[in-house]
Amino acid sequence: MTGGGAVRRIAWAALLVLTTALSAAADPSKGRLKKALDRIVERPGLAHAFWGIEVRSLRTGRTLYERNADKGFRPASTLKLVTTAAALDVLGPEARLRTTVETAGRLDGLGRILGDVFLVGRGDPSLSGRFAEGAPTAAFEAMADGLVAAGVRRIEGRLVGHEGAFPGERRGADWDWEDLVWGYGAEVSALSFNDNVVHVTLVPGERPGEPAVLEVFPWTPFVPVVSTVVTTSAGLEEEIVLEKPPGSNRVFLSGTLPRGGVWEGDVAVEDPARFAATVFREVLAGKGILVIGETATSSDPLPAGTRVLVAHDGVSMERLIGEINKESQNLLAEMLLRVLGGRVVGEATAEKGHEAVAGFLDSLEAPHGGWGLRDGSGLSRTNIVTPRGLAALLVAMDRHPQAAVFRESLAVAGVDGTLEERMRGTPAEGRVVGKTGTLRRVNGLAGYVTTVRGERLAFVLLVNNQVDLSGVAKNAIDDIANALAVAR
Repeated sequence: MTGGGAVRRIAWAALLVLTTALSAAADPSKGRLKKALDRIVERPGLAHAFWGIEVRSLRTGRTLYERNADKGFRPASTLKLVTTAAALDVLGPEARLRTTVETAGRLDGLGRILGDVFLVGRGDPSLSGRFAEGAPTAAFEAMADGLVAAGVRRIEGRLVGHEGAFPGERRGADWDWEDLVWGYGAEVSALSFNDNVVHVTLVPGERPGEPAVLEVFPWTPFVPVVSTVVTTSAGLEEEIVLEKPPGSNRVFLSGTLPRGGVWEGDVAVEDPARFAATVFREVLAGKGILVIGETATSSDPLPAGTRVLVAHDGVSMERLIGEINKESQNLLAEMLLRVLGGRVVGEATAEKGHEAVAGFLDSLEAPHGGWGLRDGSGLSRTNIVTPRGLAALLVAMDRHPQAAVFRESLAVAGVDGTLEERMRGTPAEGRVVGKTGTLRRVNGLAGYVTTVRGERLAFVLLVNNQVDLSGVAKNAIDDIANALAVAR
């Protein structure tokens, strides 16, 4: 713990004792809260930032504080609140998305499938180690076991990764080119495996001058990774360069890694459906099922007479939105946006997903005039929302039949998710639940707080155009959350 952190925690503890002792009002005082929040927002270090705030009582519906609440702001990942709320409303908490293995070919008496076999994705984001205790191929293993049990020993045709359920672009509109190399900017496909990434780790050798040890998980020749990184003495600067040519899955790592350090990163994979089919083919081989034809991909309609051989149902929608909101997982949010488009409008594209979201917001009477949505995760730099509209969504979801599920999906201050390391040892710890948002020059937090007096509030805190990237805006957001937690 730093000295500054200790002082901050002591100060908040003293404020909590004082507030608890003096508080007697039935609602947080609008005047007192305004003074407290104005002091934070108007700090000199934030003079050039653009703030959007709305705080509302969930009991009375009163707006307790607002600043630029009807102006447009880039929401960053607080936009995931909109996508997940719509998915929960439309699909329900128990909904599961299915992946199938299908063929129009005949299974003969020798265990041969005489034709192509299709691995058909329908938008399930849970074919991933994050939902299988770190075992990314668990679903593929289960489906391969099902084929073995059905007597399949050989596939005479091709193995085709089918991604036709999601037409349109694989990446969100206005994503930055720098995003596309890394896992948070991975391509979106109806057939997605392991978040469409490989996890790359470099560990120093035993002595300076030795090559660093490279690990790639899951390993597959589909993503060749080459490293020339060498070990240097402890205490020296780490200098790692990753190069991945556009349109290629070849990854090159160079530079130096000091003793005692570790470098790791999630690298996005091009052509996710082929990635999934390639790894599934490897799993089939491990189970004794030989594929004679090539590995291919398709978005064309499945052949007439295609039948399901085995199926895998993904995790529940409740678990999916919990992963999205607590961990701020972009790919999962983008896939759900497209699923929404397919279920509500009839076409599983981001554009139709936004139509579904607009209809959902209308049903809640949440104002979204002036909004401009470009993706479902908030990674796009041209998304625009208003604090008032986002706050109205939160208020409406607090009264929604799935209110408890939605609330439980949010990160808890000082406890888990993207808020695990924030607001520890302060009144906000365990009292604030919300969705963070971070892009360059954008910070946000939106969610709910239960004050020390038991009053429940919905809040939206967005900061745009903050040039200082040292964390001053994030610290101010945390201080506002704490001020809300002790509001009287």
